[in-house]
Amino acid sequence: MKYCQRCVYPQNTKPSIMFDEEGICSGCKLIESRKDFVENKIDWDKREKQFRELLEHYKKKARENGSSYDCIIPVSGGKDSHYQVHLIKNVYGLNPLLVTYNHSYNTKRGLRNLNNMVEKFGCDIIRFTTNPHTARKISKYMLKKVGDITWHYHAGIKTFPIQVAVMYNIPLMIWGEVAFAELTGMFNQDDMAEFTKKVRREHSMRGFEPEDILNDPQNKEITKQDLAPFFYPSDEAIEKLGLRGIYVSNFINWNARPQTKKMIEEYGFETHCGPRERTFNLFDKLDDWANPIHDYLKYVKFGYGRTTDDASTEIRHARMTREEGIEMVRKHDHVKPKELNYFLKFLGISEQEFFECVDHLRDKNIWHKDESGKWVVKDSVINHINNSGVENARLKNVKEWEEFKAYNHPKNISKETQEKEDDEFTVV
Repeated sequence: MKYCQRCVYPQNTKPSIMFDEEGICSGCKLIESRKDFVENKIDWDKREKQFRELLEHYKKKARENGSSYDCIIPVSGGKDSHYQVHLIKNVYGLNPLLVTYNHSYNTKRGLRNLNNMVEKFGCDIIRFTTNPHTARKISKYMLKKVGDITWHYHAGIKTFPIQVAVMYNIPLMIWGEVAFAELTGMFNQDDMAEFTKKVRREHSMRGFEPEDILNDPQNKEITKQDLAPFFYPSDEAIEKLGLRGIYVSNFINWNARPQTKKMIEEYGFETHCGPRERTFNLFDKLDDWANPIHDYLKYVKFGYGRTTDDASTEIRHARMTREEGIEMVRKHDHVKPKELNYFLKFLGISEQEFFECVDHLRDKNIWHKDESGKWVVKDSVINHINNSGVENARLKNVKEWEEFKAYNHPKNISKETQEKEDDEFTVV
């Protein structure tokens, strides 16, 4: 397997990744394009001005439509949601309507952060809650289809806000980062990618629309009612409204670490107390207890997991060396999450059945069965720490690892509280 010479991503990363002649991946090159030292550097002041003008234009359109809200911000309550609302409400002075999809697999910390965001910013919010019976049916179905127990999360947050936009005549929807570009560089910074139905289907919904599930002869349980929040409004309704979905990261130099620090210090965003099983990152993916299983499934399918994502981000921003990132991958990526046992009981299946559901999805370029019939990875970035070309690809201004660890370790929740909550897996 080929691995990036700068970060820790493998060649089989999803979405697809590309390597240049120096062996540096397209995700690394995207982040590099935002730096001041590159030629033809991005004029962020110009882009910010465009953003301000765009917001004013759509604020006026919303008022002409009779809407009390200037835009919609789809939110989960996480650190990015906090930052988006801070930016739109407090910096640019708009009155956003917050819209969230409740997947039912909530953590108490996630609920506290969501409530904190609504209270601190003084915004109205609409929340759709899928009941646990529906969540169970969809998770079980998608586990077998695509190895994704959180399909309904992504389908919900990428569809229900669009339903609300049409319902309330709000023509602008504001997302944070272009997530699939941030990781793998699928788009470059000049593409100015926007949210579309096609992007939603291909990157969030694994190519499935609700109609595909209803028409599947293998589907014996899921009904149209179960799929209600996932039906996209008609093309006619979207065109009539003139709905547009934009990403903040196209207009400002997006960098989650300092943004999160600001949200912690100024607005009380609550992070994980640490340590975590499957990553060193303490401020991402805090709102649901099933996410560690989702990330573990990525490892089972492709041989890399959440720590590969997190370490690559830190390396690209010169906050971690590649060697330190590889050590984090060695420590975390393969770990089976403790939440799995609870989730297996929730689905009503055994661990053997769980793995049998996804064995056909394993990438045979990275997985093989040994003589005993056990699945074993053929390769890992751990084996590529001293690749030729690593030194030439290295970023030179890496900050001290101790500074990074201090930055990553919050002090706003007690260890006792953390341990108590780690043992409480509920469906609400």
